[in-house]
Amino acid sequence: MARTRQGLIQRLPLNWLGLVPFAVFALLFLILPTLKIVIGAFQGPEGGFTFQNMLDLNTASIRSAYWTSIKLSVITALLGGTVGFAMAAAVVFGGLPKAVRGPLLTFSGVASNFAGVPLAFAFIATLGPVGLVTIWLKTNFGINLRAMGWNLLSFWGLVVTYLFFQIPLMILIITPALDGLKKEWREAAAVLGATGAQYWRMVALPILFPSLLGTFALLFANAFGAVATAFALTGPQLNIVPIKLFAQIRGDVLGNPNLGYALAFGMILITAAANTLYIWLRVRAERWLK
Repeated sequence: MARTRQGLIQRLPLNWLGLVPFAVFALLFLILPTLKIVIGAFQGPEGGFTFQNMLDLNTASIRSAYWTSIKLSVITALLGGTVGFAMAAAVVFGGLPKAVRGPLLTFSGVASNFAGVPLAFAFIATLGPVGLVTIWLKTNFGINLRAMGWNLLSFWGLVVTYLFFQIPLMILIITPALDGLKKEWREAAAVLGATGAQYWRMVALPILFPSLLGTFALLFANAFGAVATAFALTGPQLNIVPIKLFAQIRGDVLGNPNLGYALAFGMILITAAANTLYIWLRVRAERWLK
């Protein structure tokens, strides 16, 4: 009997036990909440099935919130992707000292996850109405950012704030793709008489295009789902989907939790589409670079 138990224990896939905490965490904080959102999006106040919550999304205020969120995500993805790509290319191909690469990637790993209330406070303390840089420019150079129309607590202020984590995320993702460009391709292009611009236009960028487009999709999803930074920085005055969702589910008198679930369900569909596009393009890019 003891030998039978011992043999059974030895046959158990113990190497899978390390995944149990992750599986439990994903079930409790990802799968079950997502199922609750999906079910709640099609429930009425009394718990019955209804499409009314989804129909209520077609209002001027909610359409405007989705459009503002999409515009914010597209702009920060484009700007963050462009600047991040330029910085990564400068490190990989620009002839910068090798000692620069390690600190840049380390900082990017930290900054890409730096968001929420700490990030909002950091920008308010730096570029806010009485921020360090705002006062310094006004005192030393007579530059009044507020008189020039700058307002951190606005759409463009949120764009600048989002770039703090969008640019590092782009650097982290695109650097391995740039490393995958083989030196032989550049040398072959040079032997055939191609200039540097022609090499990038006809060889490098077509190979990197799936990675670039996939990273743009990931940056879009990253910005679209951000809520803590936006709410901590602008409060309820900016009409974007995460803030409107928070207003619906926090329990105010005019709040409608089921409409909040519908808003969240719409966000899930958009971010899922962006992430699916990223994964598909990432697989295609890895095939090219092998």
